[in-house]
Amino acid sequence: MTEREKQIPMAETGDEAERILVVDDDPSMRIALMETVKRLGYVVQGAADGTEALERMTRFRPWLVVTDLRMPRLTGLELIKEMKARAPQTAIVLMTAYGTIETAVEAMKLGASEYLLKPFSMDVLERVIMNLKAGREDGVGIGQSVHQVEHRALLSQDPGMVRLLSTIEGVASSQATVLIHGESGTGKELLARFIHLRSPRAHRPFIAVNCAALPDGLLESELFGHERGAFTGAVIRKVGKFEMAHTGTLLLDEISEMDLALQAKLLRVLQEREVDRIGGRDPVPVNIRVIATTNRILYREVEQGRFREDLYYRLNVFPVTVPPLRERLVDIPVLARHFVNQSAMRNGLTPPVLSDAALAHLQRLPWKGNVRELENVMERALLLAGQGPILPEHCPPERSEEVTIPLVRAIQPANGSLWEMERELIFKTLARVKDNRTHAAKELGISIRTLRNKLREYREGEHSASRTA
Repeated sequence: MTEREKQIPMAETGDEAERILVVDDDPSMRIALMETVKRLGYVVQGAADGTEALERMTRFRPWLVVTDLRMPRLTGLELIKEMKARAPQTAIVLMTAYGTIETAVEAMKLGASEYLLKPFSMDVLERVIMNLKAGREDGVGIGQSVHQVEHRALLSQDPGMVRLLSTIEGVASSQATVLIHGESGTGKELLARFIHLRSPRAHRPFIAVNCAALPDGLLESELFGHERGAFTGAVIRKVGKFEMAHTGTLLLDEISEMDLALQAKLLRVLQEREVDRIGGRDPVPVNIRVIATTNRILYREVEQGRFREDLYYRLNVFPVTVPPLRERLVDIPVLARHFVNQSAMRNGLTPPVLSDAALAHLQRLPWKGNVRELENVMERALLLAGQGPILPEHCPPERSEEVTIPLVRAIQPANGSLWEMERELIFKTLARVKDNRTHAAKELGISIRTLRNKLREYREGEHSASRTA
């Protein structure tokens, strides 16, 4: 033990939930890690290798072990295996400067909770420890999964979701294009950010583009950029999202909403790895990883002629399907408690008790808005409960957004059906805001998703009318 290590408290008593063991054969690294853990308020001990760690573990009984991979006498993987045999509930974070997909997958299979690539900042370690601690408090244990993405958690104890996250841990380190399918509110963008942060591009840009939020003309300029004077209003040169994401990750959110003509241009960029700015002369090379999301079944969109088949196969290199919350009922208590705790922290309140009756009620709801809806419901429940426990009556589900009242209330009395009146108001609003769907949805008092569904309904109605004419 070094002199500096002797200055760090080595108490073997106290609450087991406050003890963390740091294992690294590099004394300077071990001390830095121990001081970080101490600063977070935990009782910490250090060990120079795996064998010493096992000796300390018997008396110290830590809830968390942070260990290096390459060490004399006993490697990190061997230490994980032995620790899990002795104390299965112990959380383990594996650190290494020699990261590979195979090592990460093997560590997770043996029971590691997290996998950190050296060098990493102490802020990263702090976030990992805080996340694992929150997972313990939320009741997430062995065989479950907790991940932190920019202060938002991917929590699950559903076996299928845990396997999905474990698989993605390995895929994240590759350059493969990922296509994420799932209903609205399941956390597709969160999963995309998770992949980026687990990839070699983690410290490079992550740029997200919502393909449903912009009209096709604006979306092209947003993606590819334009030169000054390329069109009316192009008074300056604009760098597109592809160029902004250079060396990093580009998320194409709701890719199925993209116009067919624009899909062809996107395909060329993905094939050639170069961008043609609107009005530009020379292509601009880009080095990016692409992740796309959709709430539709994309191959059916291909069959219906709404999505290019060649682009579908270009994007569908590694497909991922995020299950809806109604198929992950076991996750509802974990997520509900987490959202209540997070909301209480934001509002400066003491987290209330979530009653068994409320949990049973939550597990009976349909959750059409999935995890996003659950988060909103729990924040509202916290405020409705006041200082008391959260009860079923504090957890009403969100109402459907598919209503016509907000739309027709602004229309003067007129002849024609409600459907026609609604359609007229939507098109007039879009014309007034120059086809900006985000602004139109805000004016109409509905969501972007609702507006998109209405426009698709009108298009299908027009197609049906033309066929019967």
